[in-house]
Amino acid sequence: LRDIFEVIWVSSASSGVSGVAGRYAAALFELTEEQKKLDEVAADMATIRALLAESADLRRLVASPVIGRDDQGRAIVAVLEKAGVSALTCNFVGVVARNRRLFVLDSMCVAYRELLASRRGEITAEIMTAAPLSDTQRDSLEQELRAALGSKVTLDPRVDASLLGGMIVKVGSRMVDSSLRTKLQRLELSLKGAA
Repeated sequence: LRDIFEVIWVSSASSGVSGVAGRYAAALFELTEEQKKLDEVAADMATIRALLAESADLRRLVASPVIGRDDQGRAIVAVLEKAGVSALTCNFVGVVARNRRLFVLDSMCVAYRELLASRRGEITAEIMTAAPLSDTQRDSLEQELRAALGSKVTLDPRVDASLLGGMIVKVGSRMVDSSLRTKLQRLELSLKGAA
């Protein structure tokens, strides 16, 4: 395993990514490409994002400036190992913890996914729904987005019960919000304006 510390700065120049999260994601991408583990680590990144979305305690752990870097690193790696994350990804997250950059771990996961999608000529669509999508719904949505965007689309589904219903679709800087929560907020504003 090449030393991730050495790769971080070199990778950012060659990949066109920027910012802390982009540099770390580019370094990880370069390592996984060399080892032919792009898909394995992409699955790990999805697992990490899901764990962060599900656990407020885990989000506090990665964001805390109070917890020492060694304790923070051991704790997050233990959680990831238990979740079945690969050794390569656990080592990467350990380096991120030692460098006190865990607070951007979710952004690193997103940047890695974007690098992989770019390499494959895909577009990633973030889908936020009130309840998990069924396989049929995912397939249908993927086909609709592929037709609308004229490109291969990878879905990144997430669940947010506060939406109440409907969905929010983000592709790059574009967003379509057809959630019930937003519709109710608009109705409330229009009723206040009429009063």
